[in-house]
Amino acid sequence: MVYIFLADGFEEMEAVAPIDILRRANIEIKTVGVNNKTITSARNIKVTADILDSEAVFDNLEMIILPGGLMGTNNLKASLIVKKFIQYAFDNGLFIGAICAAPSILGQMGLLNGIEAICYSGFEQKLKGAIISSKKIVADKRIITANAAGSSIEFALLLVEVLKGKEIADKIKKQII
Repeated sequence: MVYIFLADGFEEMEAVAPIDILRRANIEIKTVGVNNKTITSARNIKVTADILDSEAVFDNLEMIILPGGLMGTNNLKASLIVKKFIQYAFDNGLFIGAICAAPSILGQMGLLNGIEAICYSGFEQKLKGAIISSKKIVADKRIITANAAGSSIEFALLLVEVLKGKEIADKIKKQII
């Protein structure tokens, strides 16, 4: 099971591309609404989450995904439930995907020490302990980070690759490009 946490102000492409691509790969992914089931994106698109954050469980969890957007990232960071899931994923060797401003949450939680990571330009100082990458997308250990909305599809394909293998990711890439 994969959870993608959606908080008010999330960046649309950074959430919808991974949801779409992972579902194409037949990976079970649930949208998790932070504090509400109806979440409003950065550009006022209302999305109904599959479950509330209070309904999220650790059973069968393989990965969590954190989309960015400045307000969305701040709202994710303010959630004790989101932080609990981040820490659980980190402590249990599960995958964590974070894009745009969202990797800053991992840095501020002290989870990027010695990890190569990338984020939205200007947020690098918040990646405490990280080895700042010059790549658009980087996977180090079980943490996958990406720089911005323009990298959303490549980010999502890498998430599929780490969960299902390169062959499946390449198959989906062929289907969508």
